[in-house]
Amino acid sequence: MYQLLKQEGAARRGTFTTVHGTVQTPAFMNVATSAAIKGGISSYDLGDLKCQVELCNTYHLHIRPGDDVIRQLGGLHRFTGWDRPILTDSGGFQVFSLATLRRIEEEGVTFASHVDGRRIFMGPEESMGIQSNLASTIAMAFDECIENPAPRAYVQASVARTARWLHRCKAEMERLNALPDTLNPRQLLFGINQGGTYGDIRVDHMEEIAQLDLDGYAIGGLAVGEPPEVMYDIIEAVEPHMPKDKPRYLMGVGTPVNILEAVARGVDLFDCVMPSRNARHGHLFTWQGILNIQNNRYERDGGPIDAACGCPTCQRHSRAYVRHLMRAKEMLGMRLAVMHNLWFYNTLMEQIRDALDAGEYESFRRRWTPVLGKRI
Repeated sequence: MYQLLKQEGAARRGTFTTVHGTVQTPAFMNVATSAAIKGGISSYDLGDLKCQVELCNTYHLHIRPGDDVIRQLGGLHRFTGWDRPILTDSGGFQVFSLATLRRIEEEGVTFASHVDGRRIFMGPEESMGIQSNLASTIAMAFDECIENPAPRAYVQASVARTARWLHRCKAEMERLNALPDTLNPRQLLFGINQGGTYGDIRVDHMEEIAQLDLDGYAIGGLAVGEPPEVMYDIIEAVEPHMPKDKPRYLMGVGTPVNILEAVARGVDLFDCVMPSRNARHGHLFTWQGILNIQNNRYERDGGPIDAACGCPTCQRHSRAYVRHLMRAKEMLGMRLAVMHNLWFYNTLMEQIRDALDAGEYESFRRRWTPVLGKRI
């Protein structure tokens, strides 16, 4: 259940209550693709890093260890040790981005595993079945993620099929939740808005899927190479047609500046591999901008990555030490860097919520937008 607590322009401050706890929104979901954050971060670490929601990947967990294995072990929460909300994406994006050979039909998609090449079929019912086995808090509907740009006629046909798939996802989720042996009979379902960069197709699709009264709604297929201004325009076009009493999720976004802009346009939930991926290469987010810890200037720097940061890395270690670990390719270097970036993102969301609570979000956005996107 989503409760809107306060609004400033289109920006929303709310709470989202689930069977695994209440999420304070806006929130950033930390991406644990294969049930772990890359960089040696455990679910127990995530609790210390102020994470509210962990995001796991249906496709990758189906490939290995297998959703049947995770079901037998009690579901993702027991498997990972995480006791708060988990969102599983449907596998659609990975099917379309990783599978070199695939065939899309009305029933679903046949594709080759990127691990061993074996042929796999996934459609709406299969995706819902896998996510039910994983017993996540929130399941995402199975959709086709369209490349940008794509011909208008193809986008229209794809969106129509995605809408038909969503009806099947909803029916299958209801069936699975009613079974006596379902691990999480209160699993939620989010639908996904598609339509490439065609605003009118996006709006028509959003109006159609809003009629299904789902638990939440996502905007998918953005942040895949189009200019940020195009993404913001699409959000502005779609947002008025999204249910006001349901959480809104912008998939795969993004940079701190993207988040500031999308919150201002009415988005509640975000996810992105950027904080962990960038950290593993030494690119760290700070309240002064983005720094590359591997630069020579930090070789003898005894200060923390960010003096304004309260993360475990900044409280205990110097820039010089983290730089040394990264240059020596010690795993600890990646771990400390990822911990810092995740703390930064979760703290950014915390401060966004505080600014909304105080009715000062617009001034907060104006202050930090030019700073957080700057390279030091």
